Amino acid sequence: MAAPAPSVAAPAVAYDEGLSATVPSSVLDRVRDIVTAVVAPNAETVDRDAVWPEEAVRALQEAGLGGLTVPTAAGGLGFGLEMLTEVCETLGAACSSTGLVFGMHCVGSAVIAAKATPDHVERYLAPISEGRHFTTLALSEPGSGANFYIPQVEITRAGDEFVVNGSKTFVTNGSHADSYVISGVAAEPAPPGEFSCLVLREGTPGMSWGEAWHGIGMRGNDSRNLALRDVRVPAADLLGESGDEIWYVFNVIAPYFLAAMSGTYLGVAGAALELARAHVATRRFPATGSSLAHIHTVQHRLGELWAIVQRTRRFVYHAAASADAGAADALPLLCSAKAEVADAAVQVTREALDLSGGIGYRENARAARLLRDALAAPVMAPTTDMLRTWTARALLGLPLLAD
Repeated sequence: MAAPAPSVAAPAVAYDEGLSATVPSSVLDRVRDIVTAVVAPNAETVDRDAVWPEEAVRALQEAGLGGLTVPTAAGGLGFGLEMLTEVCETLGAACSSTGLVFGMHCVGSAVIAAKATPDHVERYLAPISEGRHFTTLALSEPGSGANFYIPQVEITRAGDEFVVNGSKTFVTNGSHADSYVISGVAAEPAPPGEFSCLVLREGTPGMSWGEAWHGIGMRGNDSRNLALRDVRVPAADLLGESGDEIWYVFNVIAPYFLAAMSGTYLGVAGAALELARAHVATRRFPATGSSLAHIHTVQHRLGELWAIVQRTRRFVYHAAASADAGAADALPLLCSAKAEVADAAVQVTREALDLSGGIGYRENARAARLLRDALAAPVMAPTTDMLRTWTARALLGLPLLAD
C-alpha cells in the first residue's frame, strides 16, 4: 500500500485564541486538584487490581474537562496538542492508566470534531463538553499488528444505514465508553480499499465484548476485543466522507494520539526521576552514618537521568507547539517526540529502580509499577520503529505507507 506523505497542518481543534490567558492555568489547576484528591490515591489499586479508573474519569468530566479538545463553538475548551500533552503528563505522573484512558477520550473527541456536522455537535460534542459522554478509539484489529490504519472490518451501505462486520482488538476503555470511533473498509459494491471512519454507540445490537486483556503494565486501561456482527450504524454517524480514514489518521488521530501518549509517558519518566531523587536524598546507612546522596557514582547517574527527562520534555512540548502552529515539520517532530519519550521512559524507569535498590524491587512497589508501565511505550502503535521510519520518510519526501 502506498500513500502520499501527508503534511500535518494545524490541528483541527486548535487552541481558541479568544480564550482568556488565565484559562490554561485554570485547567491545569483543576487537573492537579483531581490528581491529588483522586488519581494518586487510587493509582496503586488501579494497577494492582487492574480496574478501570472510573472515579478519576468522572472527576475530570465533572470538572468540565471532558471537552478539552472540543471546539469552543461546540461548548468545549478548544485546546490543541500542547495542552493535551500537559494534561496527560500531569495525569500520567500519578497514574499512567488514567493518562492513557483520558488521553484516548480526548483523541476520540478531536476526531469527531474534525469534520463534525451539526448533528454530531448535538449528539456527541455537546454531551462530551458537558461531561455526559465519554468516547475512545477502536482502530486496531486482530492480525494487523502496528498497521492500525489498514482495517479489515467491512462496512456495507444499506439505505440510510451502514452494516459493520469484523473485529477490533486492544480497544482502550472497552465497554466503558459511550461511543467508539471505528474504522473499516468498504465492502462490495463500493470501491475496493475505501477506508472510512464511523462513530459507534455503546450497546448497539451486534456488538460483543471479549474478556479484558491483561498486560504487565498500564493495567487499568481495560483493553478488550470487540466483535461486530451485522452492526447497524446510522449513515449520519459517518465521519467526514467515505474514504476519509487515511486523512483522519494523519491529520487528527496520529497527532493527537502521539501528543497524548508522549505526555503520559513523559509523566511516567518524570515520576520515576522524582522517586529516585527522593530515595537518594533520604537514604542513609545507620552502620556508617553515610548517605546515598554523597556517593559520586549515584550523583552522576541521577544527574544524567535529570538531563534525559529535561531534554525530552523540551522536545515534546516543542513538537506539540509546532503542530498547533501548523509548522511544516510537525509530522517528523511529533513522530520523533513519541519515540524519544518511549526510549527515555524505559531508560529512566529502569535506572530509577536500580537507584531505589531492594526497596524499589518489591512487588507492586511504585518503582516497579512505573517500569512496567513504561515498557508499553515502544510497542504501542505506532511503534518506535514505525515512528523512526515515518520520520525518515517525511524528511525524504517519500510516501509514508509505501510497501
